[in-house]
Amino acid sequence: LGLAWVVSVMLPPMMIFFPAFTFLEDLGYLPRVAFNMDWMFKKTGAHGKQSLTMAMGFGCNAAGVIATRVIDSPRERLIAILTNNFVPCNGRFPTLIMLATVFVAASFPPALTSLIAAATVVGVVLIGVMFTFIASWILSRTVLKGEASAFTLELPPYRRPNVSRILYTSIIDRTIFVLWRAMQTAAPAGALIWVLANITIGDSNLARVIADWLNPFGLLLGLDGVIILAYIIAIPANEIVVPTMMMVYMGAGMMINGPTSSNEIFDLLVNGNGWTILTAVNLMLFALLHNPCATTIMTIYKETKSLKWATLSVVMTLGTAIVVTFLTASIARLLGWV
Repeated sequence: LGLAWVVSVMLPPMMIFFPAFTFLEDLGYLPRVAFNMDWMFKKTGAHGKQSLTMAMGFGCNAAGVIATRVIDSPRERLIAILTNNFVPCNGRFPTLIMLATVFVAASFPPALTSLIAAATVVGVVLIGVMFTFIASWILSRTVLKGEASAFTLELPPYRRPNVSRILYTSIIDRTIFVLWRAMQTAAPAGALIWVLANITIGDSNLARVIADWLNPFGLLLGLDGVIILAYIIAIPANEIVVPTMMMVYMGAGMMINGPTSSNEIFDLLVNGNGWTILTAVNLMLFALLHNPCATTIMTIYKETKSLKWATLSVVMTLGTAIVVTFLTASIARLLGWV
């Protein structure tokens, strides 16, 4: 079920996103985007082509890391690799959409709920872009200090897209490649979830026991132990975060869809498990900023051939997520908002 969940969540968006991205690439439009964005990225010590790798990251951060091959400068390519995770991949959108719909849009009139939910998700994405610029600026002035490279562009002509090339590149080289890597890491995670849910200790299963042990740390970040456990288990694939949380909250022995309507989800999370608006906001921030999935970490290691950079990518992003959520929770409690 864990494997099926990953495929069902990843495949539809990738089958839309990658062909659309490849179409623009084959059209000759993307080099113009990179050239026009270069002035902004140069201010952070990065390269204009990083905008293209960020765009690819919306489909999959592992694919975004591979896309950094278009950047000639090794230093600027490393900056793009290490910061790509701040762009939310399609595996993180189910969590963001669920929270935006249930906690933010629900307080508005029904006619506006879709618009408010969409605007909330866009706002979260823009926060991720902001952190990308901040992290790029810091890296370019510390561990990856150096001169920005010149952007020499031989502007390709607009050309008629080749349909067969677009289909092959987007489906075989990108969608199937990324999906296969995700399946390799998601299958063991699904097995682990099942084991934790079906080994009982007293009146609770092992998943609940671990979640209760993690709860003090989770509360420190404005979250709870179940959320922390879900993200530990979901390191192989972000797509299973929501079903893992629902499974543990409901005490189920297998991954389930859980409640389907916004009111049912709200009742389970707020009335059943003590969520507040702070929990929802900090989960959005944590979902945006936390460490790369196992597929992306493995791709970073293969692309850089360095355990140091792969480790830095995890420490930098996870550290940012912990610091930001801790500060948000502390300020909210200090001001009496929760």
